[in-house]
Amino acid sequence: MGSSVRELAGATPATRDRYVDLLRVASLGAVVLGHWLMAAVTPDGVGNLLAVVPALQPLTWLLQVMPVFFFVGGFSHALSYRSLLRKRPERPEGAGGSEDSVYSAFLRARLQRLLRPTMVFVLVWGAAALLVQLLGGGGGLTGVTLRMVTQPLWFIGIYLAMVAFTPPLLKLHERYGWGAFAGLAGAAVAVDVLRFAAGVPYVEFLNFAFVWLAVHQLGFLRADGRIRRPALLAGAGLVTAGALVAFGPYPLSMVGMPGEKVSNMAPPTLALLCHGLWLVGAVELLRAPAARLLERPRVWRTVVAANGVAMTAFLWHLTAMFGVYGAMLALDVELPAPASAAWWAQVPLRITLAAALTAGLVAAFRAFERPVSAPPGAAGSTGAGPLAALGATLCLLGVLGLSMVGFGGLLDGRTALLIAIPVSAPAAVAMTLGGWLLVERAGRGTGVRAGRPAR
Repeated sequence: MGSSVRELAGATPATRDRYVDLLRVASLGAVVLGHWLMAAVTPDGVGNLLAVVPALQPLTWLLQVMPVFFFVGGFSHALSYRSLLRKRPERPEGAGGSEDSVYSAFLRARLQRLLRPTMVFVLVWGAAALLVQLLGGGGGLTGVTLRMVTQPLWFIGIYLAMVAFTPPLLKLHERYGWGAFAGLAGAAVAVDVLRFAAGVPYVEFLNFAFVWLAVHQLGFLRADGRIRRPALLAGAGLVTAGALVAFGPYPLSMVGMPGEKVSNMAPPTLALLCHGLWLVGAVELLRAPAARLLERPRVWRTVVAANGVAMTAFLWHLTAMFGVYGAMLALDVELPAPASAAWWAQVPLRITLAAALTAGLVAAFRAFERPVSAPPGAAGSTGAGPLAALGATLCLLGVLGLSMVGFGGLLDGRTALLIAIPVSAPAAVAMTLGGWLLVERAGRGTGVRAGRPAR
């Protein structure tokens, strides 16, 4: 792997935006570290450190960096889709289907590195959960693990939606620029007004789309060099988010808290969107010094290596964390009261062990994150685009459903509500697998060579 990383790093084109790669790795790394720190595990259950020590909640304004990952996604998707449009084969006049082929090839190329490691994670954990419950287990920390280990999959479900909506939203961006972002942000405002002022039920779930797609739209603007005043963007976002929290119905924490009536994350709120503006402006202000740092060969090789396994590490980091706690309980190692002096003293050990176990899991499963070249094919059919869109929709629903229901109660028919429809773990796995196969089928034989996805 070392020689491969050196080769990839050495072959980096001068035009590549290395800072984007750093932001992708850093944002996922911050999420992993945040999860390891926030978990307050005791022999009686799992809590949240931010609920135990509310004074730490302002730190989420720095550490809730998922908006940065979705911002980077918008940048990468714009470059990737435009690259495929330039490579599409010439077609006879009136033949049609060209954009269908590009869309299906785009979905396959962008989703492949995301869904292959995700499907391996889902199938391995599904088999393990089934075995545990057939043997009569599933209580205590094991039961908590089976319920919670799939929760980070919500992020993959949202990201799938961003990939699927890239072509139409990119067209809106190319026509209206900042106006397209303003339209999505305005829709998020309207949703929160209907939610908090008018009390309209269920309308808040629309902001899963409007808030995150608005952040994604900022990536399009970044790709076209249209974020020219990052300090103004950061300041406006920070001041507005602060005002919304101080004078509105929004909580201080930018991550979900157990038992709270309103969460800024699930579903996302206008306050979280403003938080995203602040973060995007802030990381753009750091762009020049970071770019100079990334010119150093050793630093750039580290970023390249981390990017090659980032999704695998993200998928398995909670597995590693619960594995560490399970081993400690099995060995009768004392788990101090959360936020006590003894608890803080134990933090470095727990994080070191979780990192080591995550590294072992990455070594076992990293091969599934490597991109697989699509075989060349004939010109695509006009039905490739709708087939790919259907597959992406099934994947999205399946992954989101699994993030909500988990693997606990697998044999008891446990369900969770997904858009008012009860979904069980087996149904969620079936939707994800079926959707992935549809995307793979639609992406083959399109006549569009995706190559290595642009980033």
